[in-house]
Amino acid sequence: MKKSIIALATSCLLTVSSGALAEVSATVNVTSDYTFNGVSQTGNDPALQASLDYAGSDGFYAGAWASNVDFGSGDDTNIELDAYVGKFFQLNDKVGLDTGIAYYTYHGDSVSDSYNYPEAYAKFAYNSSVGDTELNFWYSWDYFGLDVGHYIAMVAHTFEVAPGHNIRASFDRSTSNDENKWAWNERDAYNHVRLEYMTSYKGFDLNLALEDTSMNIDSADARVVFSVSRTFGM
Repeated sequence: MKKSIIALATSCLLTVSSGALAEVSATVNVTSDYTFNGVSQTGNDPALQASLDYAGSDGFYAGAWASNVDFGSGDDTNIELDAYVGKFFQLNDKVGLDTGIAYYTYHGDSVSDSYNYPEAYAKFAYNSSVGDTELNFWYSWDYFGLDVGHYIAMVAHTFEVAPGHNIRASFDRSTSNDENKWAWNERDAYNHVRLEYMTSYKGFDLNLALEDTSMNIDSADARVVFSVSRTFGM
């Protein structure tokens, strides 16, 4: 969900901030595991994902994103389909603000649509000589359709180690406002850390990440995730 949407929105923002004209693009991504803040959404199995995105020269963007999912035995939900809309503001030559809203939907089981939920976000980016620093926030007032507030706070830093080769380190914390309605492994919050290497080769974007959470469960333990994606202009 959010992890992939963050990447897609960032791609749109880079296009906008460079002063390019409005454009539509499609992205296809194959990943060894679809993780949402360190928690596998595919039962620790691979995922095929795709998106369609519009990025306007005025900072406005919108898109849709899809992935296979697997929530375990007894639940036949197998597709996640999300939509999002937002706007990027270049506050000065170093600081940018991205705000928007996303809506996550699920399909495949008779109860899948009960998981649907909205989420608002605000993301600050600061560009300096030592890389890009992000401070990001997400909030849902109806997390997974359970009428419970849920928020995520993240800090991240990306720096270039060589031309075309980047390292991104991030830390985020997910928190439920009511653990009686939603809890992470019987707790109201958990931490997630991720270290990733990003590069591109012959038009393909490559990402190799090591991540872990503070939860002691099989779907959120330490893991290596590898993904390959390609974006096509339309």
